[in-house]
Amino acid sequence: MSLVSAIMPNGKSGFGYGSTAEDVTDGVDLTGKTYLITGCNSGIGLETMRVLTMRGATVLAAARTVEKAQNAGQQTGGDTIPVACELSDPDSVKAAVETVKGLDKELDGIIANAGIMALPKLELVHGYDKQFFTNHIGHFILVTGLLETLADNGRVVMLSSDAHKSTRSGGVQLDNLDGSKGYQGWLNYGQSKLCNLLFAKELSTRVKPNQVACAVHPGVIQTNLARHMSTLTKIALSIGNPLFLKSIPQGAATQTWAAANPQSREVINGQYLADCNVATPSKYGRDMRLAKALWEKSEEIVSQL
Repeated sequence: MSLVSAIMPNGKSGFGYGSTAEDVTDGVDLTGKTYLITGCNSGIGLETMRVLTMRGATVLAAARTVEKAQNAGQQTGGDTIPVACELSDPDSVKAAVETVKGLDKELDGIIANAGIMALPKLELVHGYDKQFFTNHIGHFILVTGLLETLADNGRVVMLSSDAHKSTRSGGVQLDNLDGSKGYQGWLNYGQSKLCNLLFAKELSTRVKPNQVACAVHPGVIQTNLARHMSTLTKIALSIGNPLFLKSIPQGAATQTWAAANPQSREVINGQYLADCNVATPSKYGRDMRLAKALWEKSEEIVSQL
């Protein structure tokens, strides 16, 4: 038995902390299925794409530029189609929606994997905190714009984080989305990840009966997403998980399991997942009134862009 298995045994799904994306799709044939992944060009997005294509799927590889998406596709060696999607630019996101629609492909899954983390100073995009806008609003535009292309049994997987538990009172400060009443890089990142979770919660009540939406915590992983975090913060996070960081293949496991494992469908709709099992989010992550209010605020923001 490995050290990981001894400390963090597998859960009800049969998978757990030490499982990899290859583990959770072992024996799964995805031939004929199509997925879209944002942030496909590095880290767990790249690994998720590699494994899905290895299992036979076609992946619409979304990155900030077509060139980044093409390079990522070449690294996997699988069946990929590059799509430019800069989440902080609404015009780019809307163009990506139209590009995907123009492919006339039904999506078996949308994996909203891309994001930015813990910007040390407040940066504004269209008048809003860049972390909130990129991580949430960009994906809100993309996913809602593509719902008509989602298969009748399609899945939407939002990358959240246990960082969603690190927020100010109220969870999402709907009256401070521009950071004018205060900004802290880590707390605002946590807010954006709570928004991803609440979006999945509310979306799960709006999709068709056989479609599902969920949010996942990938674990604490050493990727370039953490480039703005101090060494002390990284060490503190790793101590909580337990004494070491997940590898990229392990970090990609939960979103890959949620998107592609046949058995996961029965338990994931509206849920928050970690280590390939259902987990418990913060009290704000369970607040459906807040989820609805965020959805309505997001629609208002998008209508003014």
